[in-house]
Amino acid sequence: MSRIFHGLALVPIKIDIIFAMRNKDNYAIIPSRRDGMIINTGQRTDIPAFYPEWLANRLKEGFVCVRNPYNPVQVSRYRLSPEVVDVIGFCSKNPAPFFKYLDLLEGYGQFWYVTITCYDKDIEPGVPEKSQVLEDFKYLSKKVGINSIGWRYDPIFIDDKYTVEYHLQSFEKMAEALDGYTKIAVISFIDIYEKVKRNFPEAKAVSAEDKLYLGRKMIEIARAHGMVVRPCAEGDFLEKYGADCSGCMTLPVYEKAIGKHLVPQKSKVKSAREDCSCYLGADIGTYDTCRHFCRYCYANNDLIQVKNNQLLHNPKSPFLIGDYRQDDIIHDVEQKSWVDNQMDIFQFL
Repeated sequence: MSRIFHGLALVPIKIDIIFAMRNKDNYAIIPSRRDGMIINTGQRTDIPAFYPEWLANRLKEGFVCVRNPYNPVQVSRYRLSPEVVDVIGFCSKNPAPFFKYLDLLEGYGQFWYVTITCYDKDIEPGVPEKSQVLEDFKYLSKKVGINSIGWRYDPIFIDDKYTVEYHLQSFEKMAEALDGYTKIAVISFIDIYEKVKRNFPEAKAVSAEDKLYLGRKMIEIARAHGMVVRPCAEGDFLEKYGADCSGCMTLPVYEKAIGKHLVPQKSKVKSAREDCSCYLGADIGTYDTCRHFCRYCYANNDLIQVKNNQLLHNPKSPFLIGDYRQDDIIHDVEQKSWVDNQMDIFQFL
């Protein structure tokens, strides 16, 4: 039984088949459950870009609370400590606002994806100038190491402005700029989800022919600049041309980043999508909070809600949006390192 709220008046209640305790503030605290030791920050929003102070405060205080997006009364509370968190994964279009807090990550394993595409403000209105993000990428690579950072050029869509040739020219310029700063280039082609149809009705799926042509050319370009293309949730049709189709945030990627072998609980390894082979761990972000306002965004469903959520953000709160609520059911997640200290670090270099 959790003792986070020791000293408060507790009243036993029953929830389904497990027993919990409610304190005087009406929070329910249930026995801890075990979860993975990869903490992610970038599947639902861009925390380094828009919430750097909040993340810094969470790291200082050593814990974070995350609401289940599909059942908000359910709250997972994670410890943030290098003793139990093996890797913190980042995915950002603008990592620079967090740079002044990088020292707080000392002791943690970390892996960064920085997304840099060819799109202008008509598609990515909140993203800084690409020339600046390229320089920020280089700075971050020097800080964390070449094995702890990857470049994402996705999602790819095609229209009258962003043609196949436009993409290839842009990709080559960026690959040349990032030569020596990463070994990974991730690509994917736009998925036309319902939210994409609503927020970007002009978008069209990329044809199989264009996927193959772009994929093969990008593989060649990346190889010339010391990178391997890792398609994200695109199947294995590019594998025979030299792509690594095993996934973009896999255990081997994390292991190479931190120089350690990870042995997760198989039952707790989960993927973002059915066709995704990545190990995403526990994400601490919140949907409808990213202010890049990219037209193709998969994480923002309601743009009005994004603006409303900003009013609920408190950098000092354990939650990215809002705070504790009455009737919260809080799971103190049991965390245990996945690191296998018997393995030789040099096999990951």
